[in-house]
Amino acid sequence: MDKRVRMADISEKLGISVVSVSKALSGKEGVSEQTRARILETARQMGYVPLRTRERGAEQPRSGNIGILVADQFFADNTFYSNLYRSLVNRCSECGYFTLLELVTPEAEARRSLPVMIQRNKVDGLIFLGEIDRDYLRAVCSCALPYVLVDFYDEDLEVCSVTSDNVTGGYRLTRHLLDTGRDRIGFVGSVLSTSSIMDRFLGYCKALRRANIPLRPDWVLEDRQGVTTFIPLSLPEDMPQAFVCNCDETALLLIDALTKAGYRVPEDVAVAGYDDYHQDRPGVPPLTTYRVNTQKMGRIAVNQLICQISGEEAVAENIVVGGRIIRRRSTSVE
Repeated sequence: MDKRVRMADISEKLGISVVSVSKALSGKEGVSEQTRARILETARQMGYVPLRTRERGAEQPRSGNIGILVADQFFADNTFYSNLYRSLVNRCSECGYFTLLELVTPEAEARRSLPVMIQRNKVDGLIFLGEIDRDYLRAVCSCALPYVLVDFYDEDLEVCSVTSDNVTGGYRLTRHLLDTGRDRIGFVGSVLSTSSIMDRFLGYCKALRRANIPLRPDWVLEDRQGVTTFIPLSLPEDMPQAFVCNCDETALLLIDALTKAGYRVPEDVAVAGYDDYHQDRPGVPPLTTYRVNTQKMGRIAVNQLICQISGEEAVAENIVVGGRIIRRRSTSVE
């Protein structure tokens, strides 16, 4: 069987970006006429044939829009998702696309209601931003639009997703606390709520395992009901020396709970967060955290979606974007 020529093959042959190839083949602005001519001629010579990724009718033009779907609960005072959304919008604009944002309410998820942007045929592809009900996800995906998952993934779906390196982040935060001389370390996060929390917990477990430290189930604290509804934290009677939290918001809630219980942070209990999106608060030590590269995540997600819109086969893989630890006062007594 002959191997289908991809835009990536044309990109490699000419030594230019896949996005430039995509723009040239789809007739969009952003490349010079000379470069466009080279790309079109190379595509012809190589036998490039665009794949029809969805049924919209051969004569109907593309909308030039990319839809972003996000559960309404994620945009309630969540600076992390605002930053990630901004990076997606900026990259779409650089690539010549407009963006349409639609918030998915819990009622729409429960009814499996298709987004208005799809009902009115307003978008060429979709980005799902943050965890969403899986039955709703499958209902929307049945429309055969190209799509990418951002900040979550699903092992049962063969689809491109872009996530933070959650396992490594959880591991490095735990390793950092071990390096400060603390070997009694807990984890705060409802492990089954999201794929991100699960993976951060797995990184925490990995670091403990490598240090030959047994997992203490009583030191794994639930922080939410469902995906985003936070619940009061129940502190253990036998208090560990430190906690790795699944996100900065949970870390701040933990610090509040520890302070009310008479513990000092970090002198009595160290606390580490994740995401690096929180704002400093008076009287609260700045958080040690794991900074997520939202700009890179947004850039990769948009690039992958544009490839699919332009005729590439869907990329069925989870693309992991690395981050780095930001060490601050919440884990250091110096």
